[in-house]
Amino acid sequence: ALPRIDVHPHPRESGSSGARVGVSGSPSRGIDEPEPPADAPALIVYTSGTTGAPKGAVLSRGAIAANLDALADAWAWTGADRLAHALPLFHVHGLVLGVLGPLRRGGSLHHLGGLDAAGLAAAVDAGATMVFGVPTQYHRLADELAGDPEPAATIGRARLLVSGSAALTAVDHARIEKATGLAVRERYGLTETLILTAARADSDPEPGTVGRPVPGTEVRLAPLPDAAGDEALGAVEVRGPGLFSGYLNRPDATEAARTPDGWFATGDIGRWTESGALALVGRKSTDLIKSGGYKIGAGEIENALLEHQGVAEAAVIGVPDEDLGERIVAFVVPAGDAPPAGELIDHVTGLLAPHKRPREVRFVDSLPRNDMGKVQKARLPR
Repeated sequence: ALPRIDVHPHPRESGSSGARVGVSGSPSRGIDEPEPPADAPALIVYTSGTTGAPKGAVLSRGAIAANLDALADAWAWTGADRLAHALPLFHVHGLVLGVLGPLRRGGSLHHLGGLDAAGLAAAVDAGATMVFGVPTQYHRLADELAGDPEPAATIGRARLLVSGSAALTAVDHARIEKATGLAVRERYGLTETLILTAARADSDPEPGTVGRPVPGTEVRLAPLPDAAGDEALGAVEVRGPGLFSGYLNRPDATEAARTPDGWFATGDIGRWTESGALALVGRKSTDLIKSGGYKIGAGEIENALLEHQGVAEAAVIGVPDEDLGERIVAFVVPAGDAPPAGELIDHVTGLLAPHKRPREVRFVDSLPRNDMGKVQKARLPR
């Protein structure tokens, strides 16, 4: 096993560098430096701000340790694993999972700087066993492998491919698996909760779902007011050891995010599948469309659109409508020449219930995204 590097910051003293670094198999602490308690703050990570101004989420040492240990169980993650990724290191995905995860296990990390087929194949050839990425990266990787299949066999020697931060489409699931022979595992989490569900390494993943609750974490679906429609949708709520301590200097926001009985309200909408996996519909504020008396999830309409060969990207929202309450509008980035809007509407109608069809299709050159690849629907024109 590789030696562990322990950095112990402490208040600067005269002539002191401000930190002591030890390289060994165990932490090197001075007599006057007791182990901080589990509830001591470890990180303040700002939320991605997809639905409002970013807030600083205070994550404790205990929350991070508990969550990484739960993921080690789910993914059979050990010190023998070498992780490769190209994620930014200022969010939970890249920093907590992508850096602290390997350190927690005593393994190693290869940060690629950018994710492309040749670079990833070289990393796997050099010993990488796990790959973390976001859907945008996997989508581009699938495009590359379709045009140049040579790196695919090498990438297929990895043990685990994991996607997160947004939903990976069923189309890209299939493309990656066809190219590499590996099925991508998805996981679901927020800055405030760390990872609450994950597809396990020892079970077959279900495209369209984000797995089951990780060990020690409880997830429930709270009933939606005036629920209607043909699916058992609910508001995703969670409790467990991986939850944040609160928002920095925002006790009002911290209180508002918790239910009266102490669960954290994620703001997401989901449903349980027959196998017990969680399928996400989207954000309650942007992805739950109330149309004609139905509550409709935007995600499944987007997935249906992406099954059309003429669609490269899709985002669905509800816009005010005097008759329906909200009208389903699809923003589509075409793959080549734009297909007729009516053809796309008929395509969705053939896959889903009629009330879930888009009433309007708008073609765009690109979708607004944040630095983690999440579509920022608030920036789409109403």
